Amino acid sequence: MNKRDATSGPSDVQQITLRGPAELADALPYLMGFHPNDSVVMVALHGGRGRFGGRLRLGIPQDPGEWAPVADQLAQSLIEGSEQRDARPDAIVVFLCQDPAEGESASQTMERLRPLAQRLRRACGALDVPVLEALCISDGRYWSYCCPDPRCCPAEGNPLALPGTTVMAAAAAYAGVQVRGSLRDMEARLMPWESAAAQEQERALDSAGAVLVSRILDVDGRGEVAGETLRVARDLMERLGSAPVVAPAEADRADDGLITSGEAAAVILGLQDRETRDRAAEWMEGREADTALRLWRALARRCVGPYVEHAAAPLTLAGWVSWSSGDEAAARVALGLALRADPDYTFAQLLHQACNQGLDPETLRRCLRGERVVRDGRRDDSAPGPEGVRRTERRSGPRPARAAAGRRRSAGTHRRAPGASSRPGSSAGRGHARDRRPLGQRGARSRE
Repeated sequence: MNKRDATSGPSDVQQITLRGPAELADALPYLMGFHPNDSVVMVALHGGRGRFGGRLRLGIPQDPGEWAPVADQLAQSLIEGSEQRDARPDAIVVFLCQDPAEGESASQTMERLRPLAQRLRRACGALDVPVLEALCISDGRYWSYCCPDPRCCPAEGNPLALPGTTVMAAAAAYAGVQVRGSLRDMEARLMPWESAAAQEQERALDSAGAVLVSRILDVDGRGEVAGETLRVARDLMERLGSAPVVAPAEADRADDGLITSGEAAAVILGLQDRETRDRAAEWMEGREADTALRLWRALARRCVGPYVEHAAAPLTLAGWVSWSSGDEAAARVALGLALRADPDYTFAQLLHQACNQGLDPETLRRCLRGERVVRDGRRDDSAPGPEGVRRTERRSGPRPARAAAGRRRSAGTHRRAPGASSRPGSSAGRGHARDRRPLGQRGARSRE
């Protein structure tokens, strides 16, 4: 057992000292805000006492052939991101979290993942940053890949501490830190419907797309669609905000019942336009943020069938509002799903990088506030354009679009999400790549 201590906070706040694999394993959900099942988690350590720094998470690739390049990318991303944000790590802790597959024991899971742990250790070592500890957490037990002593790290593993019984749990409770179930639970709130109602929603998306594509291609029509989309979204937010409060377990279902399939289709397709989506991103603070987040989650659940890639827009907005509201755990989950839906979605890439780097969302909030102020100021001196959209508002030309022949992909055939990067890149501001490709069955999308 590696006895080197690790501390859970910066020097100017109360610190918790963790000693050994047992306390590290117990601390993981509090570091992430949820139980990261089916995940690789890497945490940077700084200084002689091992202060926790940057961290990243990625779903464990199912194909072992991908483990070597993924390990190299993760090591580089964490180390470079840490250097940009704080300092080069002095060490790294690795967690591999996965419950046994059908017919597999937890010990077999640990052995199956051992080559991945070795790849990660070598990748970090190649960059001159040692892996202090590598743990496997499976089925309520943990194993150390770094400790060869069976007296403290037996082949059958050690049981995890009972929930709420450790120093870390007590400190988290005192600080108001909550662990909100598993990653799987958090993702389930954002996944497309699989009920009978999904067919009705898909038909509504088909009908709306057949009408909206031609309008979006027209210069004036595009502005009209943008205005209509934002008005419907605003109405839905007000409807959600005025609804009676229900139990948390029923909240999502209650929100779904307040939105018709036609309304959802209109907003989902309208948000595929970059400028419309950016206007919607301004609903990021106060009461607006709460109702906007509920709306974006509900719309992500409505991106069914061949429209799963359209979920990138509402998922990215959900991630942004969560991050802006201080909920980094929920932000990472939503942005990770956005990149799973569309790995090339630039806004999600930028926000994901910024959130992983621990940047302050206030920079982007100031930018969006400024645009709203400028736009409102111009409205005072200009006549309204079609459907309430001001002619003086900055507007780029129509985005190319075409009606896709047939369905691109079903919900079960996503491309694998890209590596969860902590690597510094472009800031999450207003610059976007210019990759505009149509997507889905019948709808124009921007991947910016």
